[in-house]
Amino acid sequence: MKIKFISLASGSSGNCYYLGTDTYGILIDAGIGIRTIKKLLKEFHIPIDTIKGVFITHDHADHIKAVGHLGEKLNIPIYTTSLIHEGINKSYCMTEKLHTSAHILEKQQPLKFHDFTIESFEVPHDGTDNVGYCIEIAGKTFSFLTDLGEITETAAHYICKANYLILEANYDEEMLRMGPYPRHLKERIFGNNGHMSNADTAEFLAENITEHLQHIWLCHLSKDNNHPELAYKTVEWKLKCKGILVGKDVQLTALKRNTPSDVYIFD
Repeated sequence: MKIKFISLASGSSGNCYYLGTDTYGILIDAGIGIRTIKKLLKEFHIPIDTIKGVFITHDHADHIKAVGHLGEKLNIPIYTTSLIHEGINKSYCMTEKLHTSAHILEKQQPLKFHDFTIESFEVPHDGTDNVGYCIEIAGKTFSFLTDLGEITETAAHYICKANYLILEANYDEEMLRMGPYPRHLKERIFGNNGHMSNADTAEFLAENITEHLQHIWLCHLSKDNNHPELAYKTVEWKLKCKGILVGKDVQLTALKRNTPSDVYIFD
């Protein structure tokens, strides 16, 4: 079974990822416009009616913008925790509230979903509730951790399970510290319920990388406080200091904020 991964968008303006087989797939988050989702899927020759479910990490607008249309207009099941569902329906960006399409997930309770086994788990962030996803299919494990202020023991467990890892590297510390954001916003981002810096992500990966980890995608990069090249180089250098060579021992990609990634296909 061939598995396909695509980042449709990854950043503070919107997040949406596709994971699928030759015949169907799922979305992780839907924080970009529905027209954009349909357009991009069509460009990748993925019919919208082959999307069998949407799995939401938390209720911030850049992760849920299109879920009302996907769920209530297209009848695609929307999966997440009960608290996140409550937050979604209270969000200012939700003109179409979720009713019949809402499905509840319990953290760390694996869900058999077609060929997928999908497990949500707690991550520290400042949404109403917040999860990452560990998704197994065809002997491959993908872990998605898009927004988190620190890597807890639980988060570390699922990172270390992954063959393919989508992990936040949101900001460069110096850019954020010296940038134009007000003090309260800087403190929020720096906090344990905020976001991961390039340096924090690099340090964790260098100290905890496993032999079965094949590819790392750095996600949710800040528009104002980061650059893809900077995030990439920070992680690459830290891994090299531990004798781990990017391109040889592990693959590394910094995802673009507003444009889709390449199509990654795994046999």
